[in-house]
Order: sequence, then C-alpha cells, then structure tokens
Amino acid sequence: RSMAVATVNLRALTSWVGIARLFAVVLSCLAFSLVASTGHFGGPYGTWCMFTWCFCFAVTLLVLLLELLELYPLLPLSWDDFTSAFSMLAVLMVFTTSVVFPATFISSPCSSNQCARQAVATTASCLCFLAYAAEVALTRAKPGDISSFLSTVPGLLKVFEAYVACLIFSLLDEYNGVPGLMWCVAVYSICFIITLLIIIFTIGRCLTYIPCPLEKILVGYNFLALLMYLTATILWPLYSFRGRSRPDPCGRNCWWNKHLGVTFLTIFNFIAYLVDLVYSTRMVFVRAP
Repeated sequence: RSMAVATVNLRALTSWVGIARLFAVVLSCLAFSLVASTGHFGGPYGTWCMFTWCFCFAVTLLVLLLELLELYPLLPLSWDDFTSAFSMLAVLMVFTTSVVFPATFISSPCSSNQCARQAVATTASCLCFLAYAAEVALTRAKPGDISSFLSTVPGLLKVFEAYVACLIFSLLDEYNGVPGLMWCVAVYSICFIITLLIIIFTIGRCLTYIPCPLEKILVGYNFLALLMYLTATILWPLYSFRGRSRPDPCGRNCWWNKHLGVTFLTIFNFIAYLVDLVYSTRMVFVRAP
C-alpha cells in the first residue's frame, strides 16, 4: 500500500523571499505581543493596529507553511498573484499602522515601562514594513515577464488604489445633500469596486474566460478612472472647504481634518491611476523589439 509523502521545500525558508517572510512573521508577532502585554490598545485605532499585525502574521505564516510543504498548487488560485497582492497589501497596512500607533498611543515624555514596550512595538512594526517592502521588491515582475499580473507595476498599483479607497471610505463624513461631494463618493465607490473585482478575478484565474482583449479593456478602464478621479480631485476640496473655515478647536474627529485627509488621498489615487495608465499603455501598445 502506497502512502502519500509530503514534500518539504526548504528553499521556501532559505531564499531571500523566504527570509523576508520569516522576518515579517517574527516582527509582526513581536509587535502585537508587546502591545497586547500593555493592555492599552482600545478604540478603533488600537483595534486596527492589532488586526493588522495579527492578520499579516497569520497569512504570512500560512504562506510559508504552504510553500514549505508544497501544498499551494492544490489551491484553485493563481499563487504568484495571491502572494504579490498580499505582500503589497501588507506593506500598505503595516506602514499605516506604524504611523497611526505611535501618533495615537505614545505620549511624550516616554519614561514608563508601558511606553517603552510601545516604542519597541513601533520599531518592530517599522522593520516589519521594510521586510514586506523587500518581499515586494524581490517578487516584482521584471520587464517582459508577465507570468503574474499582480506582480507587475500596474498590478501592484491596483492593490494600492483599492487600499487608498478604503482609507477614503474610513474618513468620509458630512457629504449627504451636496451634489458635488456625492459625485465624489460615487467615483470612489465605482473605481474601488471595479479595481477590487480585477484583483479578485486575477487571483481566481477568471480573467482568462473573458472573450475580449483584456489588456486593452484595462487600459480603457484606467483612462476612465483617471478622468473620474480628476473630477473628484477638483470637486472634493471645492465643495468641502468653500465658505467654511477650520474650526477652533479641531480635534481628532473634526470634520475639517477628515475632509483634508480625503483631499490628499484623492490626489494620491489620481497619481496612482495616472502611473497605472502610463505603465499599462506601455505594456499593451509599446512592444520591445
């Protein structure tokens, strides 16, 4: 009677990508363990930080185990696209957490034992961000390599665009009844949904079933999204701040700060869609000899 023997691929741990993932696992575990030991992570910002570290730890550990035991080919998805999308998402989430956590929970002067643990957790989070950034750099597709779309610059930008849209949604406040602001929210929502569907369909290997020139459709979508975000970049600050000055005092949940944050995030996504369009156009219409 033959028995299936699990194959162990040690290169999953000894390659540069594997080493970067090991560092990410250790550093994310260190970050959430130190913060959990303080017992001071309440509120939405603390919950977000703990979720980020735990989520990245769990998924990265799962990726390492699946590659170590070579079980990932059994999954009904594009593994390279999944790992590329997750590493880019982890970069963005951990970077946000590395900024939000110290700004929210670390007070000056930092002299207590609790503050010291929070400072070490922040340092571990920053190093974890560098580990994920190294993984993105190591797995990014080289020019001419289109084996996995989400490892290319346009693919990584899709993850960035979706994440920035999520940040915008978290800051939306006081826009009902203002047609200009409602149009901007529609722009954020439509572009987010389509971009998210592109990511999901790519990971699920569903895009190959579309009987259309997919590359040209993506270029057309990027152009349309760029125009829509251009209108939002103009209309959001125009209708948000016209005739309204900054309140004094203006606390953390002040509408003015939130609308200013949405303004900058809208500009970031506009630039992302512009770069996405340029790269996508070059990939589709400019062929190397």
